[in-house]
Order: sequence, then structure tokens, then C-alpha cells
Amino acid sequence: MCFKTKFIIISFCFISFNSLCQNTFVPDDNFEQALIDFGFDTAPLDDNVPTSNISNITDLDIASRNITDLTGIEDFISLTNLDCSDNQITLLNISQNTNLIELYCSANQLINLDVTNLSNLVRLWCFSNQLSNLNVSQNPGLISLRCENNLLTNLDTTNNSILNVLVCEQNLITTIDVSNSVGLNRFQCGNNLLTSLDVSSNTNLSYLSCEQNQITDLNLTDNSRLAVLICFNNELTALNLSQNSSLTGLECERNKLCSLNLKNGNNNNMVLVDFDSNPDLNCVVVDDLNGNRSLWEPAFFPNYVDTINDCNLVVPVDSLENVIGTAYTLPILSSGNYFTESNGMGTALNPGDVITTSQTIYIFNKTTCNSNESSFTVIINNEDYFIPKYFTPNNDGVNDVWQVYDRLNLINNISIYNRHGKLLKFLPNSASGWDGTFNGELLSSGSYWYEIILNSREVLRGYFALKR
Repeated sequence: MCFKTKFIIISFCFISFNSLCQNTFVPDDNFEQALIDFGFDTAPLDDNVPTSNISNITDLDIASRNITDLTGIEDFISLTNLDCSDNQITLLNISQNTNLIELYCSANQLINLDVTNLSNLVRLWCFSNQLSNLNVSQNPGLISLRCENNLLTNLDTTNNSILNVLVCEQNLITTIDVSNSVGLNRFQCGNNLLTSLDVSSNTNLSYLSCEQNQITDLNLTDNSRLAVLICFNNELTALNLSQNSSLTGLECERNKLCSLNLKNGNNNNMVLVDFDSNPDLNCVVVDDLNGNRSLWEPAFFPNYVDTINDCNLVVPVDSLENVIGTAYTLPILSSGNYFTESNGMGTALNPGDVITTSQTIYIFNKTTCNSNESSFTVIINNEDYFIPKYFTPNNDGVNDVWQVYDRLNLINNISIYNRHGKLLKFLPNSASGWDGTFNGELLSSGSYWYEIILNSREVLRGYFALKR
């Protein structure tokens, strides 16, 4: 055999031997001991593990082994599932583990985590670390992401369209966009710095917890599958859950709620409901006013109502009769204040003010959340008697009755006729009026005639209008 041939054979044998004997550097004794326990290495601890023993491993569970350094993980090139949670790891280089499908690295001391090379990643649990940034834009197949209890200030999930579970609570996140994650089923973003939250695109959402943020508005009308809502300790002033017929649990205590609509047809199945510590909430809309709510909090809530419009009725407001006279002094009110326009607008009037011009005066009362209002008309007339030209009997409390004002008690009786001369109402004096009915039926708009007999037997005749 020539020298050249011998050299080639010797070289080939050396290369083959070196390949078979290649080692992976594993400096962490606890990591190496785990590999010894699994049979991938043999004692004693020497910081080296045969690469051929680990290169084909697909599943590796080294959780809770007090590992601080995971150097050597880069040679586990076949890994699809890695669980290194509950250790003391500060640095995790998985850039070479491109086959990873599931990565569990929670409860460590990680400051950085680069998963951009893991395009096959489906599940990532990295909660309870010290991460200030997390880029999951290159993980389009991600289904479950848990990154709670970190230092994240933002989280971009716009490329994670099939995300099913997202838990990012206990961070420093100010905004989050989950509009592209249309399949999101469970979303937990509590204990952040959110001021708004849009889940209108997440129609499959069944569990939402966004407690302890600064959210002022939460629209859930498109989330018909929502079963559990936890939103306590926010800045919510209104919460409409009338479209959430699957809801079974609600915690919305310690907000600033003015209105709460729970009329969703599922109250009987809502076993956990807590809306306590909303001091301005004076009514709650429910399915059945007589329903069993013994397990709801607060245990004794006085004002369950049938519609949201009924909430205003809870606010007390004084009511005064219409007045006709030469002047009128506004009396003291127990509930409400005087205004010259509706809804507390116009000029504020005070008890004791003397009204000398004809006008409608409004009594308006408002709490933090709701309001209520009444009104009355003051007609200033210096004549002996005043005969109204029209009235509007529509039960709005304003000019509902046609009534003659008799300042000097000069009127004996009043008769009211239709245009055919049929007697509709006889009034023995001016103290009472006519409400626009005959035999209990409402009469139509039009002209009606009056005949007034004075004590002097003088007769006054004329007409007035009924307007509906």
C-alpha cells in the first residue's frame, strides 16, 4: 500500500473517531447531573456530555433542578419540547433549537428571551421572569402565550392570528392590540396600566380578566360567548352585559359604575356576581325583579329594575302644580333645584324668588350617575279671571289640564261642549279642570267650546284648542 493511501485511511479513521467522541460543553453541574439521571451522560461530573447522546432528543424536562446556566442546550438540535421552568437561569440561548414547538421557561431570572428563530413555536410560557421585551412577531403558529409577572411595557400580538390563550397580567403594559387574534378564547391582562381595551374582534372570547387597570370603557356587546368577566378595580362608569347570554361569573366591584345592565336572559345561571363598592350605582337592570340573587354581592341591594330607563326614577325630585296668579313666590324644595330650562340649563332660580312673568320652570335633581326632572307652568295674569286658549293633555306634567283661573271667585260654573253642541264636561266651579276625556276615552285634537256662568248670571262663551 502506498504512503498516500495509508494517509487517507488513517485520516478517515481519525475524523470518524473524533465525530463519535465529540462532546458538548455543559458547565452547570445540576444540568449535567440531570442528563446523567436521564442516561444521556455518565458520571463523574466533567462538564462534558457526548453530543451524539443529545442531538436526537425531542423532549427534555429539567424543571425545578436549581440550574443557573443552560449552556449546551444549543446542541439539542432536535428538541420539540423544552421545560426548564422553576430554576435560576439568567440567560437562555435557544437560537439553534429551531424545531421547538413548546417552550416552558417560567419562574427563572431571565432578562432577555429571543424566540425569533422559533417559527414552529406553538406554546410559550415564560411567566415570572424579568423580561422587559418580548418579540413574538415571528411565531405565527403561537396558540398559547403566558408572559405574566414580568416587566413588559408593550406586547405586539398582531401576527399571532390563531392565538387561543393570552395571559399577560402583572406587567407594565399601557396598550395592547388583540384585534387580529380572532380565535382568542382566554385573555388575562389584569394588573397593568391599560386605560382602554378593545375586544370587539374576539367573538370567541369566553374568559376575560382585566382587573386592576385604569380602563374607563368596556364594550362587550359582540362577545356573546363570554362566560367569565373579571374587571374589578378599574374606572368603569357603565357596563352593559345585556348581550352576554353565556355569562355565569362577574366581578366588577370597586369601579365607578353609574349603570349596570345584567338583563341577558341568563341571570339564573349567574352564581358568582359581585358589583360591591360602586357607591354611585343606584340601580341594576335584571331579568326578573323577583329572581333569586341571594349569592350576589352586595347581599342586600335595594334597586333592581326592569329597564335602564327606570334608573332615573330612583332619583327623587319635587313636583309642583301649575300656577296662575298675579305673582308667584318659589317655595323651598326638598329634592332638586329650580332652572329656567330643562336638564339643569338656563338660569338657576332660588326658593323665595318672586316670579312676575309667565314661564315654565323646571325642577332638576342629579346624582353622580342619574338625574330626574319635573316642571310646572306659571301664568301671570292681572285680570279677574284667565281663560286658557289651549292645553296639551299628554301626561308630561305641563299644561295637561284646561283650567280657568278665577282670582276673585266670580265664576259659578263652566260647561264644555264639542263643535256639535254635545256637553262633554260640567265643572261646578273653577277649582277643577278638564283633562280632555269623555266617559274615560281620550278626545281628539281640535276646537272645543266653553260656556262660563258668572255669579252675576253673566254668560261668557268662547272656544279653546286641545292639542295632542
